[in-house]
Amino acid sequence: MAQCLQSVQEFVQDSFVPMVAVLCSEEAERVTRKNNLTFAELLRPFCRLTSEGHIRDPNNQVLVVKNLRICVNNVVTTPNTASSALSPAQCRLLNEVVLSCQPQEGSVNNVLTTGDYQLNFSDHCLKSSLPWYSAWREALLEINTSKHFTATTPWFETYRENFLQSMPASDHEFLNHYLACLLVVSSTEAVPVEQFLKLSQEQHRIQHSGEFTNPKWFIPNTLKYYVLLHDMSEGDEQRADAVYEDMKQRYGSQGCYLLKMNTRTFSAEDEEQIPDPWSQYLHKNNLQNQDLLEDVSPTVNSGAVENNISAGEVDCHQSTEKDAVSNSLESHPLQLDTPSSSGSLHTLTAVNTDLKKGARDPESVSGGAGSHGACLTLNDHDHIRQFIQEFTFRGLLPHIEKNIRQLNDQLVSRKGLSRSLFTATKKWFGGGKVPEKSVSEPKSTFGLLYPPEAPELQIRKMADLCFLVQHYELAYSCYHTAKKDFLSDQAMLYAAGALEMAAVAAFLQAGAPRPYPAHYMDTAIQTYRDVCKNMVLAERCALLSAEILKSQGKYSDAATLLIKMTSEDSDLRSALLLEQAAHCFINMRNPMVRKFAFHMILAGHRFSKAGQRRHALRCYCQAMQVYKERGWSLAEDHINFTIGRQSFTLRQPENAVTAFRQILTNDSKQTATQQGAFLREYLYVYKSVTGGDEVSLPQLPLPCIHSSATRVYFGHERRLAEGEKQAATHVSLDQEYDQDLAVMWCHLEEQLVAAANRGIVPVNFQPTQYCLNSQTDNLRHPLAVMEEPIIVEVTFRNPLKVPLALSNLSLLWSFTADDVSSSKENTTEDLSITNEGSLASGVTQNDDIISTEVILEFNLGPEETKLARLRLLPHRTGQLNIVGVVYNLAAASTGETASSTEGPQALDLMVVRGKQDLKIQGPRLNQTKEDKMLVRHGPDQRLDPIITPPMPLLEVFFLQFPTALLCGEIRKAYVEFCNVSGVALCGLRVVSTHPDFFTFGSQATTPLTPLSPTSAENSSAYRILATPSQPGSVASEVLVSAEDFRQPSGVMVIPIDGSTLQPGESTQLPLWLRGPDQEGVHEIQFSILLREHRERKQNQPSGVTSHSVYLC
Repeated sequence: MAQCLQSVQEFVQDSFVPMVAVLCSEEAERVTRKNNLTFAELLRPFCRLTSEGHIRDPNNQVLVVKNLRICVNNVVTTPNTASSALSPAQCRLLNEVVLSCQPQEGSVNNVLTTGDYQLNFSDHCLKSSLPWYSAWREALLEINTSKHFTATTPWFETYRENFLQSMPASDHEFLNHYLACLLVVSSTEAVPVEQFLKLSQEQHRIQHSGEFTNPKWFIPNTLKYYVLLHDMSEGDEQRADAVYEDMKQRYGSQGCYLLKMNTRTFSAEDEEQIPDPWSQYLHKNNLQNQDLLEDVSPTVNSGAVENNISAGEVDCHQSTEKDAVSNSLESHPLQLDTPSSSGSLHTLTAVNTDLKKGARDPESVSGGAGSHGACLTLNDHDHIRQFIQEFTFRGLLPHIEKNIRQLNDQLVSRKGLSRSLFTATKKWFGGGKVPEKSVSEPKSTFGLLYPPEAPELQIRKMADLCFLVQHYELAYSCYHTAKKDFLSDQAMLYAAGALEMAAVAAFLQAGAPRPYPAHYMDTAIQTYRDVCKNMVLAERCALLSAEILKSQGKYSDAATLLIKMTSEDSDLRSALLLEQAAHCFINMRNPMVRKFAFHMILAGHRFSKAGQRRHALRCYCQAMQVYKERGWSLAEDHINFTIGRQSFTLRQPENAVTAFRQILTNDSKQTATQQGAFLREYLYVYKSVTGGDEVSLPQLPLPCIHSSATRVYFGHERRLAEGEKQAATHVSLDQEYDQDLAVMWCHLEEQLVAAANRGIVPVNFQPTQYCLNSQTDNLRHPLAVMEEPIIVEVTFRNPLKVPLALSNLSLLWSFTADDVSSSKENTTEDLSITNEGSLASGVTQNDDIISTEVILEFNLGPEETKLARLRLLPHRTGQLNIVGVVYNLAAASTGETASSTEGPQALDLMVVRGKQDLKIQGPRLNQTKEDKMLVRHGPDQRLDPIITPPMPLLEVFFLQFPTALLCGEIRKAYVEFCNVSGVALCGLRVVSTHPDFFTFGSQATTPLTPLSPTSAENSSAYRILATPSQPGSVASEVLVSAEDFRQPSGVMVIPIDGSTLQPGESTQLPLWLRGPDQEGVHEIQFSILLREHRERKQNQPSGVTSHSVYLC
């Protein structure tokens, strides 16, 4: 909210100050130009009086004038500018003033908490806002105890100050008419008195000849104050004193002054650091130098485009000329882009919004680069300050006092001649008002014009004089009297002006004898805007009234007033007022947060149309704090889309990418066409950010990945054998996970391990888990085998209603080898190997460590969920971490379907490469009290396997295995064991849930016929070598009794010849099956344990093969 170190009373008082003109001789201008300043600029920092002045009112009562400020400007005779609108150059400079005032970057955020909302404001200061304070020091001391805080908006303060100072002079009021004129002559002139005479005649000609309509003068008898400027560095001081004595004889001691300056020598420049108080005032001089403004006005449109300002804002008096130059994002604040404009970011270029140097630069306007006041010392500063006080106290204030007394005497002396003061004085002042009859005559929007000598204007003039010298009680009385007569004459512009100033004077009266008449201001604003069509005066009235209302805690009324002042003729004004209205809503006793956010959106939209993109971005970001995660997805999409575009045009591509990511990651309710537009915008911005030379891949928002649904399979996928052989079922990714079945397999494995370890299960026993998912125990690192694939099944979901085309999809991993980590434990992190760099550049590397499979094309249809199985093949032992997935993302053409796989896909030309991390959240901990009170999650290590040395790999096939048996029936089948690894295996054991179901026969009795080369080759994907039979062996039949099926324990050693299978060998054994004694369907599980021929390391997994049989 607009808050400065002034109170409201001080702000309103400084909005209306006495105006003083300056006429300088050429020699005097030369003297002041040594300091890179004009004479008016030289005086500007010292125009506020530090001591009190005194005048006497018409009743001869002494009135104290405190903290008075005067305004000094050069006399500029330009053609009359319509007072109903600012000139195009003034509009442009107001834009630049706002553009150059931005929040400080990197400043500490101020947090305002209201209900469930926490709003951050990035400003450099924070001040109390309720109530409006009269002394800023007290407010800063009380800020710790106040419950209401707000961030300042210095850009609005700057705009308001410059707008009030650039108000065009109007005939219906005299507040910004010149009261006095300073005639400045250098002491080096040959005859200074002649120069004074010439300047005096020039001022008289400008005011009374009728050739010039500007500047406007307060009273016919303008105060002329004669200033003799003496340059101490080059002039004769004695001669200057003599000339000054002559001036006092001519003009009186109270009408002239000798100002000595430029006493500083260049040798002392480096020894003493003199402050520069002029820099902060120089930009205001631009608004007053009308000759320069008119010179640049023909090129104002090109300047507007350069500074990203709309043509409609520059030509603010021609609202019909507003066009696409503004680059507005939407025709309506909450309307998203139409399909025709959805790809418009492809044609946008980043616009440099920094303030341009040149004709608009304050230093170039004031006479070139360089420091200001280089020839002045601190004593010279004091001389200038003393001159201003001398002129004001001995010249200006007595002049105003005399004119107030004269006007009062003229009006009061005629008051008794008629019931109406004005109808009586009309006879003495020359006829009064003149009704408008002809169109060709001077015309106003209010129907009539008063001549300068009209008594109504004389009372208004007296009121303005009283107001300027802080005699608010008499001023209110005069305004109130004038208002009645203006209304009776239907002179609406004059009446509105009287109403406005009457309300201000009533507010400024000491002790507040009467309440602030807000209805006066409302009537004045309505009259200015609707009747007189004068938005400039209406805006001034609204600015004053809003500050007064806020000082009284009437934030709702202030917000309503500010919103009413928004219109299509000025985007900048509308944006600033909407922002102030939003801050009013947040500063109410019960903050209206959603209204604050909505009006910040409207303000951001108007800022964007006005070319103020940084302010627009700031408004949208502040509003986003309210709309975020509240379920208003369409509003969030609009805000994020606009933030993305504004950030991109402001050359903040990282912020743009972040904003567009939010649109695509949320469950959007947009149409398919709009979602496609969002996606194309994101791809374009992302491509602009990366530029194709990225070292690390950034995160992509699409498609969505269900990380918790990720499954990991260790080992080869078992393919079913062909022909007469039946492969063991084992475990595969195609099977659904069964918790009870998993417990049963774990119990069987424990029996096998106990049998192999003399009946004891090792303490560090870890059940073999070939397939890991969200339901398995993932607290420990899984064990994977070198040269055996790791298959990761990732679930992708396309949340959009448009298809997505993914290409070159692969896994992203990091790997730490065992030998490296053991030799250099302190530098393990530095020696970790990753494939991100190679995947980012598109070059396949690190295949000697881990081979990475790449899926060339992976298409997702609209709102489709699809699985992708990605493979890694480790070639070294160590620690593997599967980090995420890497892929190219593009928007698929609307004419194709994501399911089509025939031929190359016609993808959009905009393809980007990125990654998504696979972050799996472990199970919630619920063991300790702290775990129950807090939300804590354990680790999930399914993507972090430990790669172990090669292990034996067994494949089991069944031949002539029955699907049905009679109760107690004995049938013979065959089982084939194949070692398809490069490591010998031994110690095969088998355990079953039904140990009395089967028994093994002798290998010597195995016939030769089932083992044929054809069947061996078809047994699996690996080549299996048949074991030749012993010479001289004869196949024979051996009978098996029922007692042979009764095993002393559930674990049985498989009788392989030599107890060892070498790499690539296979063998067959007869398998005698006995039907269960009870009829029905029986499910029988086998679990086979295998060990290496050499001693297995402690952290190596046990090889287990499982098989399930259903018998009827």
